Amino acid sequence: MDIFYAIKEPVSQAVTKIIGRGHRAIPSAHKGIFITLFFIIFTTVTGVGIVVPLLPIYAHDLGAAGIYVAMIFGAFSISRTFLLPLFGRLSDQKGRKPFIMAGLSTYVLVSLAFVWSESVEGLIFIRFIQGAGSAMIMPVVQAYVGEITPEGTEGYSMGLFNLSMFISLSLGPLMGGTILDLWSMDGAFICMAGLSLSGLVLCLIFLPPLSRERLHTRTREPVPLSMVVRDWELAGLVSFRYAYTSCIGIIWCFLPLFASGAFGLSGSKVGLLIMVGVFISGVLQLPMGYVADRFNKKFMIITGGLLSAVGIFLPFWAVSFTDLLVGVIVFGVGGGISMPAISALAVVKGDEKNAMGSVMSIMTVAHSMGMFTGSILAGLSMDFYSLSYAFPCGFLIMASGTVLFPLLYRRQRNLLRDSGY
Repeated sequence: MDIFYAIKEPVSQAVTKIIGRGHRAIPSAHKGIFITLFFIIFTTVTGVGIVVPLLPIYAHDLGAAGIYVAMIFGAFSISRTFLLPLFGRLSDQKGRKPFIMAGLSTYVLVSLAFVWSESVEGLIFIRFIQGAGSAMIMPVVQAYVGEITPEGTEGYSMGLFNLSMFISLSLGPLMGGTILDLWSMDGAFICMAGLSLSGLVLCLIFLPPLSRERLHTRTREPVPLSMVVRDWELAGLVSFRYAYTSCIGIIWCFLPLFASGAFGLSGSKVGLLIMVGVFISGVLQLPMGYVADRFNKKFMIITGGLLSAVGIFLPFWAVSFTDLLVGVIVFGVGGGISMPAISALAVVKGDEKNAMGSVMSIMTVAHSMGMFTGSILAGLSMDFYSLSYAFPCGFLIMASGTVLFPLLYRRQRNLLRDSGY
């Protein structure tokens, strides 16, 4: 009992500090904007999370080979990759709200289009359009959040915001698996449409009009996109984000097929597998964001990357549902430790360059390319070797990204030192 109270007291104090930090992380004048953006992403990503883990099964039922399943995911990443820099830069110049509304409207239409799609080619085309809608939402919303974040609270603010994505991504697959078991795929698509429409209504009503959107007085011109791209520190962040999301692409795109094919798991259990890893990452966002504001962010990123590498490798050795569960848990812990620190450094870099939208769009390009690489790699593995080999490949990618990050960061610092700064 004494041990219990000895542990309870410091833990309760830490929780109180972490929660109390939120009152200072976002200025009171911007709390309404932050809450609105939080729930826009929560509703939208929940809808996407309902559908995306079920798409491989749906495509497989339509007769799609592994490479076509990969292209359904890859089409989304291709369109988003090419359009992200454009929309990110335009949002820096024109404002955030119009792009967020356009993206959410696209999501509503795409959700309804899924209902009437009856071919693999149709699914690929719809996902291509959905990628364009995504390019107008995620980096622009992240840039908006970064713009209202005070200096010194980047880790906590972005961890709090990331919480909306991780919670919604964890709820979505579980809801999707349940809807599939109780209703149908069309039911999942309709739920995605309704949730995307909710996000659109929130944006329309609660975000300030464009005339009042400029929240920071800009005292200097934004750094040109060409100079942003050549920043070595940003390249370090991009390499890690790319590696991490390649592993997510493998997990989201082919773990459902691997789990259902090799272990005969139901839709609900497949959804639970995806949910647990994402949920654990989400739970860690807030405390790890708090730590990131006070601790060495670089060390957190490397530690999280190593754990993620181990987590993506474990399914290769799995012989039961429990083994798969342990793998996604370890991967989730790694993401929970590293992502707040990565997001915080991206906000710092965006503020430094006075180009928040451009920096966030580049980070999201890395996300898209990672998802594309992971899904294509797993698809080729499924068609030519064994699907299980995708997981060791994911380990190599994650380990490489974790090693590249400090090397690129060190190069930037060495260049600055040699220049006399």
